[in-house]
Amino acid sequence: MIGKEEIVKLLKDKNIKFDLIEHEAVYTMEDIDKLDIKDNGTRVKNLFLRDEKGKNHFLIVAKEDTKIDMKELKNIINSTRLSFASEERLDKYLHLTRGCVSPFGILNDELNEVRVFIDSALKEEKKIGLHPNENTSTIFIATSDIESIIKEHGNYVEYINI
Repeated sequence: MIGKEEIVKLLKDKNIKFDLIEHEAVYTMEDIDKLDIKDNGTRVKNLFLRDEKGKNHFLIVAKEDTKIDMKELKNIINSTRLSFASEERLDKYLHLTRGCVSPFGILNDELNEVRVFIDSALKEEKKIGLHPNENTSTIFIATSDIESIIKEHGNYVEYINI
């Protein structure tokens, strides 16, 4: 599994600007609210979803306060009915556990099976906060930089209007 140290090295090797904040383990947006990291960038939520038959998997990245209508989202991403993927699927495809879901998890998707959809509202944000595959720290990075990392890894990535 590619963890925090490998992600930090990757970012440095690519000369990508980022801020790393260490903190206690967080599992929910409410846990993050207790931390004092709001001024570093925009906080996001990451949803790992599957289609009705479990053949397609999606990572949805949106601002933390975005209301996501799953019925509408399935039409936007041209899918069948969506549901949250199980922890077993999260481990199988991204080698992550609950509370650690992040676009950096794509680096663990050896077969490039997970499609990533980023809310267009995040395009204009200077930096977004993402876990580096661990929920004990947050990396603040430009949305365009995480998009480039995902594309370079070979996964499908697209901006959508949620």
